[in-house]
Amino acid sequence: MTLLAGTAYVTIDGQSIMVVGNFKYQASKIKRETLVGMDGVHGYKETHIAPFISCDVRDSGGTTVADFNKMVNVTISVELANGKMLTGSNMWSVETQEVSSDDAVFSLKFEGGSLSEG
Repeated sequence: MTLLAGTAYVTIDGQSIMVVGNFKYQASKIKRETLVGMDGVHGYKETHIAPFISCDVRDSGGTTVADFNKMVNVTISVELANGKMLTGSNMWSVETQEVSSDDAVFSLKFEGGSLSEG
């Protein structure tokens, strides 16, 4: 058997962050939607979409949470359990960060630029 899931190591501009879970990414560039009329299927449309990387992270105490909100034009490097490497280039933070005092966890999401899988 081969290890396929369960770990993710993430750096943002070379700085490691503590990943708690809920790691997700989207490398797709196009979204297709079926166009249907009263007489049947007419075809489809394509819409450009931004790639993203998101995860829940832990506030380590040495982290300044407000700095994540300011991040633009960052490079995100990811190593997954299955050996896949992801590189997000020219990405920016798209949501505000709310830290839970129960477990010092907050969510991050970066979009834009490009996302390569290798």
